[in-house]
Order: sequence, then C-alpha cells, then structure tokens
Amino acid sequence: MQVVEPKVFLEPKNNKKPASLASVTKRRSRVDDDDDDSKEKTKPVFVAGKGNEGAPMEEATMQMPIPFETLDSLKKPKVLIAGGGLGGLTLAILLHKAGIPFKVFERAREVKPLGSALALGAGIVPLFKQIGIYDEFLAIAKPYSEMCIFNDKLKPEYTMDCGWTATELSSYPPPPSLGYPHSIVSRPDLYELLWRHVPKECVFLDKKVVNFDDDAEGVLLRCADGTSYQGDILIGADGAYSAVRSHMYKMLKTRGLLPDVDDAPLPFHTVSLVGQTVPLDPDEFPDLKMELSQFKSVLGSDNMCTNTVCWMVIRYLSKSSSKSDDKFCNSEWGPEATEAMCNEVRAYKVPGKDGKVLTLGDYIDRTPKELIVKVMLEEKVFDTWYCNRTVLLGDACHKINPLGGTGALNAIHDAVTLANWLSTLRFPNISDLDRVFNEYYLERYPVAKKAFESSQLFTKNLGKGMMSSVVRTGLKRLPRWMWRRMIIKMVTVRPQASFLPLVEEDTLLKAVHQPSLHKTAAIANNRLLLTKRMPVKSKLSLV
Repeated sequence: MQVVEPKVFLEPKNNKKPASLASVTKRRSRVDDDDDDSKEKTKPVFVAGKGNEGAPMEEATMQMPIPFETLDSLKKPKVLIAGGGLGGLTLAILLHKAGIPFKVFERAREVKPLGSALALGAGIVPLFKQIGIYDEFLAIAKPYSEMCIFNDKLKPEYTMDCGWTATELSSYPPPPSLGYPHSIVSRPDLYELLWRHVPKECVFLDKKVVNFDDDAEGVLLRCADGTSYQGDILIGADGAYSAVRSHMYKMLKTRGLLPDVDDAPLPFHTVSLVGQTVPLDPDEFPDLKMELSQFKSVLGSDNMCTNTVCWMVIRYLSKSSSKSDDKFCNSEWGPEATEAMCNEVRAYKVPGKDGKVLTLGDYIDRTPKELIVKVMLEEKVFDTWYCNRTVLLGDACHKINPLGGTGALNAIHDAVTLANWLSTLRFPNISDLDRVFNEYYLERYPVAKKAFESSQLFTKNLGKGMMSSVVRTGLKRLPRWMWRRMIIKMVTVRPQASFLPLVEEDTLLKAVHQPSLHKTAAIANNRLLLTKRMPVKSKLSLV
C-alpha cells in the first residue's frame, strides 16, 4: 500500500481560541497544562494518509513503521525570522545546526557592508567554536589591549585597560589558562562571515514585513510585495524600528495589554557617522603597523588586520529626540545629510603616529561614499518581548548605545538562549511557547538591562557637560581591582548551544551559570531516554 506524505496539524477539541493575550505581562507566570483537568486541551495528532481529514481522530494509524528520527524532525516547529542582521543570522545558523526548519526575511535588496567596528571578546569564543567559525573569525579580527582617550589637542587623557583577566597584562598573547583576548572586527567582515554559513535557499531578500496573523493554528507573515509565508513561530530580529514589534504592540494595545513604557517612542540622545576605509598604506598610516589593534577616542571641543580603519563620529544632542518629534525630518538622514555631516567633521584632528598629523578627512576621503552612513543611536530596553507565537530578539527588544560595546554581543547571546529553547519544542501550542518564551525572557532581560546601564556610563564617558566630566574623573581614579572585577563579569559570560557538542575550556575563570544550557540539555536527555524505551507499535500518538 502506498504511504502518503504525513500531515501534521492541531485539532482543537472546541472552537474557543486560547486567551493567551491576557497572559502578556512584564513577567509571565508559568502555565501548567495540568492545573485544570476539567478543561479541554488541544492535542497534536499525526496522520498518515488523506482520507480522514473530517473524521474525529484520537490516534493515527500508521501504515508502516517510520523511524523515530523522521518523526522527530516532522514535529519540530517551522520558524520565520524577520531580519537578517547579526542576531538573525546567528539564530539562523543555530537553527540549521539543530535541524529546525527556518526562513529569513531581510528587507534589503542586497547585502551591503555597512557599519564600523565591533569589540568582541570571550563572550563569543565557545559559540563560534561550536558552530565552526572561530578560526575564520580570528582571520578577520585583531586583538587589542587598551582603549586610549585623547582630548581635542590630541594629548592623552587616560587609558582604560581592556586586558583579559584579573592578572597583570605583561605580554601578548595571554596564556591560554587566563582566558581569551578582546578583539576588534569590522561589522561588515563579521556579517559576511555569518552570511557565508547560512543556507542561501533559506534567505529571502527584498522582503519588507508589513504585518502578520498570529493565533493558535500558526503564524502568517505578510510582506510588502504581496507574498505571505506560514510558520509556527515568528522571530522579530528586524532592528530598533522593528515592524514585528510594532504590529505585535498594536495588537496588544487594542486589548489594553501594552504597558505604557513600551508605548512610548524610542528615544535617542546621539547621532553617529560611521564608515570603514579602503585598505590603506601602513607607511602613510603607521598605526596599521602595530601588532595590536589601536582603539582610540578623541574628546572633541564642540586598525584592522586588513589595513583598514573603522571610524565613528558621535554628536551629542542637547536633549533627547525621537522619530515622533515634530522636529524630526527624514531629510536629515539621507545621502545629502550624510555628506553635510562629513563636511562638518572632516577637519577634526585624530591621533596619528611617528609625528604625523591626521584629520578625520584623511579617513573620510578614503572611505567609499556608499559605505558611510548617518544613524540615530537609540537607547531603550522594552518590557514586552513576546506574545502568542511571536518573540523579539536583539535591537528589536533592547536597543543599546554602541559606545557600550555590547549591542551586537547581546543580540548573539539572545540567539543562543532562544535557539536552546526552540530545540526542545515538538508540536508547540500556545502554552508551550509561553513557557519557553518566558524562560528566554527571564534569562535575557536582566542581562539586557545591565548592559543598557553600562552603555549609559560609557556614553557619558565620551560626552560633554558636568556629568560627563564627573564620569571621566571617576574612571581615571577607579581602583584597579574594581576595573578588573568589571572585566571578569564580561569575560565569564560565555553561552553555548545545548544541542551541539560542548566546548571544553582551559581557563581559570569559569563561565557563569547558563540556565538555558542546563535546562534544555536535561529536557533533551529525558526525551532520549523515553525514545529508547518506546516499543514499535502499529498505532502511535505523539504528545
């Protein structure tokens, strides 16, 4: 007898939709399906064949045995990822490794290498080793040991030691037992690295998300070009002005479930001009000859392994602004506005070496115009991260000022935590997703808040006014032991994926406890034990 392709769907016992929206709060309480035995529940059913769609089904009669691995893969949820940034691509790679079907929808028509530099350290090493890209990362990154702050006369103000651990940094490279080096990598290079490891058949460009439907049966994602896509879970990884978050919040607001703090506009206190030069002549720019990458900041009065310079200019605004302000004008953010700001700042002096006097114009003139962009540096951590089958990731739920140096890192860590929990799901209903998303929220929200507060401190460090002066004075006089403690907190957050072979680390500073790693590994182990005990039957009900 011919075996027809299996179909997987949910058959509710009643016509009532779960009132899951009512459970959306800042901190959701876990839902236990067994709390009320009197209530009818949705039961996942596996069906082989096509003749019985309209008939009541309690169990599915199997025409022939199907390997458990095949059944297990059929039960995994289909994930739709809106946004192909660093967080979205990292999640895509992890889902691919976990065997979870996914699609990535990126609004850009083509991949453009925009952005400046990122400072990444121990926090990404175990993960990058797990997914097999660490050696490639080392090839495009360059270590650094300190951040130097100069005044507008190019005289050193103070230096922030960005060494690896609470041990004196006397030589480079550090002993393996002490930890991992901090490195500078250009955002375009890191993006290209992640892009290479995502299956291209799963990525759809020029797909601007318009809205979506999200209910007990699944998710229907709609794009501006008229196309639509179905899935079980929607991930909003589409940046600070997330279309997914906007539509989710709109639905919550109509039901009176959106907190006032999340309904407020996304504020920004600074704007930035960023770019990366073409490869430069080390004789003309001697800093490029240095063994370590040079991380220099200049307090104005009003290098990469590829011989390029990633540069950024920060303009501090006199007061907070947002896109909703009456004074906000889109003309301030186009190519003309970018060129105008370039002309304003090109005369700024920047540190050189060997007696060379450089200006920012020396770097601007050596940067392709299409790779220079003026951006708003928004700052906010949202309280509502998920609802029904939709969950947010990265800048969509916590936009952190890049001066804190943790925005990209937190997006990557979000992806690890979320992927760990998604790997445990089989035929997920709303209650399952609520529990999983709540675990993700409880682990990542406090970390995002601390990163936000830290970025506020570093933003003031380079700013103007009395408060910025106080912060700089405090950092200059900060006891070395206190600075080391801050560094230790940074280098001990090293998450790993529970569904991949764990990386054994030869370090004195052990990684901090990672709840999602241990909890999801336990779930996977229990499931494995159950499958070993499962006898082969002619009838099989998947729960």
